[in-house]
Amino acid sequence: METNSVAFFRSQNYPELPAKPLVAAWRVKNPQNVGSLVRLVDNVGGDTLYLLDDDNPKRESSIKKTAGLSFKNVRLIVTSSDEFFHSIPDGYAVFAVETDQNSENLFTTQFPDKVAFLLGSEMHGLSPDLIARCEQSIHIPMTGSCKSMNISHALSVVLFEWVRQQLFCK
Repeated sequence: METNSVAFFRSQNYPELPAKPLVAAWRVKNPQNVGSLVRLVDNVGGDTLYLLDDDNPKRESSIKKTAGLSFKNVRLIVTSSDEFFHSIPDGYAVFAVETDQNSENLFTTQFPDKVAFLLGSEMHGLSPDLIARCEQSIHIPMTGSCKSMNISHALSVVLFEWVRQQLFCK
């Protein structure tokens, strides 16, 4: 299906990203959130979403419905955290998207070309053990009274800040 946005972005002359981002989510419960993550990975040219330590079976139809056409473009890999960390290609830096004592402001963090983003469960975030395995943790500054964000909204902010840095700040 061709929409106005498809025609619009075909007419743009954006440079290619230097590398595909890796995205992993730990113990995500809601299948609609998984579908939204799939769509965001596809938005920036990624091709894989890792679901870590996922012991909660999800209906594929719910994921598909939210992911839309992106469902066929992005592989879902369900794996353990250990396997994910062992499979990260050389040169990739892993960033935990989490508000913790040592997290740095997303907008003052300079990202490398090759990056992996790790997000936590909707209710509990990331475990301290997983955060410790990452090069750095980052947080999204929130100035309003609500200090939490849906996992897909958080990934959107983070991914597009990475894209902004890669394409428009060099």
